[in-house]
Amino acid sequence: MTDSVTLRVDGRSVAADEGITVAAALETAGVRALRRSVSGQPRGVFCAMGICFECRVTIDGVAHRRACVEPVRGGMEIATRSEGAGAAASAAGSETHACDVVVVGAGPAGIAAACRAAESGARTVVLDEGIAPGGQIHRHLPGRPAPPAAGAWLARLDRSGAEVRSRASVFDADRDTNGWSVVAESPEGRTEIRARSLVLATGARELFLPFPGWTLPGVLGAGGAQSLWKSGASLAGRTAVVAGSGPLLLPAAASLTKAGARVAIVAEQAGLLALGAFAAGLLRDPRKLVEAARHRRGFAATRYRTGTWIAEALGDESVERVVLTDGTRRYELPCDLAAVSYGLVPSTELARSLGCEIRRGRVAVDSDQRTSEPGIFCAGEPCGAAGIEGAIAEGEIAGLAAAGCRSGDSPDSRRLTRARGRSRRLGAKIETAFRPRPELRDLARADTVVCRCEDVSRGRLEPCASAREAKLSARAGMGACQGRVCGPALAFLFGWASDTVRSPIQPAALGNLGSQEDLA
Repeated sequence: MTDSVTLRVDGRSVAADEGITVAAALETAGVRALRRSVSGQPRGVFCAMGICFECRVTIDGVAHRRACVEPVRGGMEIATRSEGAGAAASAAGSETHACDVVVVGAGPAGIAAACRAAESGARTVVLDEGIAPGGQIHRHLPGRPAPPAAGAWLARLDRSGAEVRSRASVFDADRDTNGWSVVAESPEGRTEIRARSLVLATGARELFLPFPGWTLPGVLGAGGAQSLWKSGASLAGRTAVVAGSGPLLLPAAASLTKAGARVAIVAEQAGLLALGAFAAGLLRDPRKLVEAARHRRGFAATRYRTGTWIAEALGDESVERVVLTDGTRRYELPCDLAAVSYGLVPSTELARSLGCEIRRGRVAVDSDQRTSEPGIFCAGEPCGAAGIEGAIAEGEIAGLAAAGCRSGDSPDSRRLTRARGRSRRLGAKIETAFRPRPELRDLARADTVVCRCEDVSRGRLEPCASAREAKLSARAGMGACQGRVCGPALAFLFGWASDTVRSPIQPAALGNLGSQEDLA
């Protein structure tokens, strides 16, 4: 049984289960608006994965803490919408550690890479921002049972000898005299890991496309809503609309239903013909059809509409209803939760900063998952989102190669190559079937916010000619998320390629940006 603790939220006492995230505790307590944006708009949990920085609150006097990655502990003092609180400016400590292989990310690909590298005799360290290994797909709370699909791999990771460092946010990496140096921030301070080989398993994030009202609290990513529930939030009694595009909508709707929410509709923007062609293409892999059917049974009483999307979200301090359209007619549905996303975007920022070649928005790799930079390997969604099976196979290949093991022509090697090939073919089919329709470009009006961090509207971006100009003249991409949310939106709306990536890869406390010697 989980222990209950007491928090102080804006001066009032709130009970919460120990170990759940602060975001989950606030959601359960009915606190939806967590901060005010630069122009005074209410903002709440959005990605629920530590990417968007929309859920920042002040914890024990320290501002700008992401509620979705902070675990609850008794006696916490949490302030929402606060102004003028101080941010952490000095490091709690600093350490340097050497190993053979460092893996960034503990999702399915990273876990598989770490297992194979450590089992091959390489000293292996895993750095992950989550509060427990598993990634977003196998997100779970420490000390609680992991999803059955992840159990065997997590047990194998425990046995492998790999060292896992959770709540470690990588913000810098560079070439070292003997390989690579990776720097992360954790509650303990600054950690520098030096290794001969580096495996990037940094995953992906949801693709968010702006529409009027998408910044209202209660509008989340489809995966974000799942993550919030998996982090311990109670969603019972909520009325939800799930919308956007891609296979992720099915498990999101099933999870929300299981969580006790009433899912009013699942709106898929792709047309019926595209979905039919996609389903027909899965006949050679019936397991995927069975998986899709299982998810659909999870929300069997809910309408599933193709060729339909959210045109607008309405409400005052949080979402109260959404406007749906099929391109011809519009109608409103009441809801207090809208889970919306349009697929996945590979997280390539760390790879780009290290000079790895990027093709079509993905990290380019060879048959051994080697990138263009010697000693750097990449696996899973940074190479293109293609499902768990492929991510695990790529992780295994990358881990073996990073440990210096030749793949050869063994049965194991052939198995991994086949699994990777199947998943890459599936990924290509998903990309074709669920490509966002052109009409979605017209949803954002002149006054619709596109860059959520800096409240930059579409109208301010229209005169710009590139992402670089948008950054310099309108501050789009200059906020805390560093363009992770608005960058793909700008690419979709205007065709602008992402701007350059510079260190720090993501925000970090001032005291952690350099070594103790540098800061002395």
